[in-house]
Formats: sequence, C-alpha cells, structure tokens
Amino acid sequence: MSVERTLHHFPLDPASRLVRLVLGEKRLAFAEEPVRYWERPKSLTALNPSGVVPVLVQTGDGGELVLCETRAILDHLEETSPEPGLVGRDPAERAETRRLMQWFERKFEFEASSYLLHEKMEKRLLGMGAPELASLRQGREGLRNHLFYIDKLLQEREWLAGRRLSLADFGAAAHLSVIDYLGDVPWGDFPAVKTWYMKLKSRPCFRPL
Repeated sequence: MSVERTLHHFPLDPASRLVRLVLGEKRLAFAEEPVRYWERPKSLTALNPSGVVPVLVQTGDGGELVLCETRAILDHLEETSPEPGLVGRDPAERAETRRLMQWFERKFEFEASSYLLHEKMEKRLLGMGAPELASLRQGREGLRNHLFYIDKLLQEREWLAGRRLSLADFGAAAHLSVIDYLGDVPWGDFPAVKTWYMKLKSRPCFRPL
C-alpha cells in the first residue's frame, strides 16, 4: 500500500527534529510543512487541538491518519515500520531506551534546553526582549551536568541505551543539535559525547537537519 506522509513541524523544535531523524533512519519518505506554531495557526489546531508540533499526516488507500504528539508518532512508526528497530531487541534494552527517552523529554528539557531555547530562540521569535543572563547560566549549568552523565554512559556503552542505536540516541541528539545550533555545547570538555555525536551526524538521516 502506498503511503504519503507530511510532517508539520518547526525546524528548531527538538521534538520535531526527533521525528525527522526517525523517519529518515527508517527511510520513510515525507514532505515537510514548517509551522510557526507560536502563532497558533488554525491549520495546526485543526490537526492537533493542543496546537503543538510535530504532527504527522499519512494518506493512503486506508484514508487519512493524523498522528499528534511525539510519543504517539514514534510508537506508530515503530509498529508499522519495525525495521530498523529503534527500541531494543531484549526487555532490558527496551526498558533502558524508554527510561532515557523519558529522561530527555522531561529532566533534560526542564533543567537545560528549556532555559537555553527560551532565552535564545523563543524570546526572539516572540519579541520578548534580550536573554536573561541568570537563566542562560542556569541552562548552561544544567547542560553541563547532563553532559557529564551522558559522557559517563558512553564510556561504558557503544550507544546510550546499550549495544545498539536506539530512540534514546536520537532523542538526545535532537535536543543537542538545537543547542549546538545556538552555540552552547562545550564539546571539547566531553570527548565521549563528541565522538558519539559525530557518529550520529554521519548517518544519512542527519544530513537534512
């Protein structure tokens, strides 16, 4: 069955980047529809009542399917396009992948990326004035704390969740790639993280970012 996909996203949104990376890794073709979600366009809220990106719209012989919210999109892609598998091949690896996904969705975002993205990106988009130095310092301190943890994991493992590339790696890379774009990742202080990130950036799915 032929399926056409359109991803409604914002290029510097980590969740949107995560879905783009997974679609690319699974070699699923898709069209892109950039959305200025902060303006709450009616076209977006018609697809997703919460008014957030990403939203993946699939059309095929079975009609149209609108997938909202990152976790629902990723679960659907894993179920319908299981190769390559990105959750893990055994229960322990799957549990660790899910734990780390939750880590980056909540703890990393709350302690690091939310400060940096709000001060350096969202304020500019919303016309809210200059970044606050105290918030930037807090975000950079949180980032360093998380990079120490990621570096420790990668000194013990080939990939974040274990021996295989997983959604945990793409979840971390989605956040770090945006922070890197803003110029705030101290790569030189974390060699294991830098090597891991360069391996990810060499994959074809990363090139469109």
